[in-house]
Order: sequence, then C-alpha cells, then structure tokens
Amino acid sequence: MSIIRRPFRYQTFGAVFWLIGINIIIFALGALFGRDVWFFLAEHMSMIPLAVIKYKWVWSFVTYMFMHENFRHIFFNMLGLLIFGMHVERQMGSKEFLLYYFVTGTLAGAFSFAAYCLTRNYMVALMGASGAIFAVELAYAVLFPDSIIYIWGILPIRAPVMVLGYTALELFFSISGGRGNTAHLTHLAGFGWGWLYFLIRFGINPWRRLTRR
Repeated sequence: MSIIRRPFRYQTFGAVFWLIGINIIIFALGALFGRDVWFFLAEHMSMIPLAVIKYKWVWSFVTYMFMHENFRHIFFNMLGLLIFGMHVERQMGSKEFLLYYFVTGTLAGAFSFAAYCLTRNYMVALMGASGAIFAVELAYAVLFPDSIIYIWGILPIRAPVMVLGYTALELFFSISGGRGNTAHLTHLAGFGWGWLYFLIRFGINPWRRLTRR
C-alpha cells in the first residue's frame, strides 16, 4: 500500500475539543489583557504576506487558524467545528482528522498568500479557522451524504446541498468582491484542498458521494 494512503490506527481522543480549547484560550488572552495583547497576538499569529516575505514568518500559515478577529468570528467558527467536526473525527479517527484539518487549513493559507501576493495586497492580515472548517464541512457532506442540516434550526437541507450552496456563494462573493473583508478565497481553498485530500488520500471522488452517483 502506498504511504500516501496508509491509514492510521483508529483511535479518538477528542481532537475537536482540543482545537476549540486552544482557540478559546488564545482569544481569551486578547480579550482579558487588552488591545495591546490582542494586537501583539494578531501581528505574530496572523498570516501577513509582507511578514512572511520579509521576516520569514512561515509559521503563520498554521497559526493564523488560531487567531480570530472578534467574538462573532470565533463563535461561529467554533460552532461549525463542534457540530461537524465531532462527526468527522469519529468517522475518520482523531489522527486522520487532525492531519486533514491542518493540511487543508495550511494549504488554504498558502493559497491565500499566493493570491494576495499576485494582487500586491501585502499588508492584509489573514486570520481565522474558516478555511479548515469549510474543509471539515465538505468532509461531513462526503461522509454523511444523507444527513439533514436544519438552517436556523428550521429549514431542512441535505448536507451535500448545503456544501455546494456554500461553494457557489463563496465563488460569487469572491468574483463580485461582496461581503466586506471576508477571505472568500480562503474558504474556497479549504473546499478545494479538502476535495483533493479525499481524492488523493482516500481514493474517494467527492462529487460521486455528494450527488450519490
């Protein structure tokens, strides 16, 4: 068996809760100790293209996922990670889930870095776990294609429809420049790298799972 597809020994140890806990601790440090601490963390943890180029802060391709702008930002990201991540981790196993999470999140950051450099947007500060979490949502839809998600707790929608709908919206906002400073390209990159991960690592075509073909 190729090393690329060699599976980990299955085990679960609550990786989702560890990720959520680390995110909350970092956010709490900035919230409790004032704006100076928040700006220090944001400067050294966010992915800032100029800092990567000038100072070689390559760790920011990982650490940006643990830095959030405000309470709303971290709340919805962690809620999505909790709701979808628990099921995906239980299905994949914790080691596979962590590999998936960090590979897709890191590559989403790298893709955004390239896009920012191409557009000469060197001073933007990319932060938040959205890229990795969008990949987790894709994984949930691929692994549980018959699952029903209730939007706002009312509107029932199949998980694959939700994921494909999100992808279409992110593509629209990326092209139109809508929705303020949200890093739509990072979200799309999370979907894309998650898609490739399933193809390469598992030999699973997500399109066939999402469309039940």
